[in-house]
Amino acid sequence: MIKISLKPRKEESLLRYHPWVFSGAIARIDGKPAEGELVRVTDCNDNFLAVGHYQTGSISVRVLSFVDEKIDNDFWQKRIVAAYSLRHSLGLINGTNDTYRLVHGEGDSLPGLIIDVYADTAVMQAHSAGMHRCRNIIAQIIIETIPTLKNVYYKSESTLPINALSSESENSDGYLIGQYAENHIATENGLKFSVDWQRGQKTGFFIDQRENRELLQRYSGDKTVLNMFCYTGGFSAYALQGGAQKVVSVDSSAKAIELTNRNININFPNDKCHSAFADDAFKFMSQSAEQYDIVVLDPPAFAKRLNAVPNALRGYQKLNAAGIKKVKNGGLLFTFSCSQAVSRQQFRLAVLSAAVESKRTVRILHQLSQPADHPVSI
Repeated sequence: MIKISLKPRKEESLLRYHPWVFSGAIARIDGKPAEGELVRVTDCNDNFLAVGHYQTGSISVRVLSFVDEKIDNDFWQKRIVAAYSLRHSLGLINGTNDTYRLVHGEGDSLPGLIIDVYADTAVMQAHSAGMHRCRNIIAQIIIETIPTLKNVYYKSESTLPINALSSESENSDGYLIGQYAENHIATENGLKFSVDWQRGQKTGFFIDQRENRELLQRYSGDKTVLNMFCYTGGFSAYALQGGAQKVVSVDSSAKAIELTNRNININFPNDKCHSAFADDAFKFMSQSAEQYDIVVLDPPAFAKRLNAVPNALRGYQKLNAAGIKKVKNGGLLFTFSCSQAVSRQQFRLAVLSAAVESKRTVRILHQLSQPADHPVSI
């Protein structure tokens, strides 16, 4: 392997098992590594530190192992088996649930790799050139590890950095193993969902909201529920499962509304309690005087980079102020941010500002997060 040597004292983060090497920490590269090539990282005295995938940019190396070992079939198998064993021990793979995240990047010691499982199909997303280069061997090991899987779909055109791409045919999304099956249905906590990983957002379904949807179900008995930015209708289906007397789903995308209605009909045929509208969120909330027992705000990311945070916080304040006004006295607001650049405290302050602007008394009952199949490296 090509060797990368660090500047003095720049090894300290790796000795604490941080999985990245930043470009500013590098003193010398012996050779010219290709995008995604395996490299060895040493300190300034040539002591081994780590092995990982090289990539041009601020994060130069994503560490695969802090042990001097081969990155071969056995390595990939151990990591995939460990990830699958964790999900199995969490009780996520059972008769009422076949939808879960199998690999969550650094949280599973596989930086740059996301794998979501929907029944018999795994959807793989590479965020680094190195994982892109290893996609076929990983796909084969997934199939060998999980007996219920038949297909592996690769969806990385929108997540790979430009410098990781080569020929169009090599990098296009598609099936690495298996083929498309019509009317594919995945099960989450007993509810059925039609998942469109080919044209849908991310890998097709927001698995990270599973436990939060279940919490909404517990509160929904005989309630009226407004689900904004509904996308696949996950929160709406859980609200109906919880016994809601009325559920309204809203999304600006007509395709999302079509998918929501499909998922509601799969689980609750001929249901009269649900209605869905393709409309702008602010327009919908401002044009109706109706209030609801529960309002769900789960918008797309407002800030994907740090320089977008100020505008994002103003957007969250405006959205939550509008949402709070739609909640009846004594009602509940489920509000979320998926903007990684926005901290928990910043989001909380944005909601506080919205509450003050709305002149409503607001208390926090739950602070929600992603479930355990989205582990975070400490």
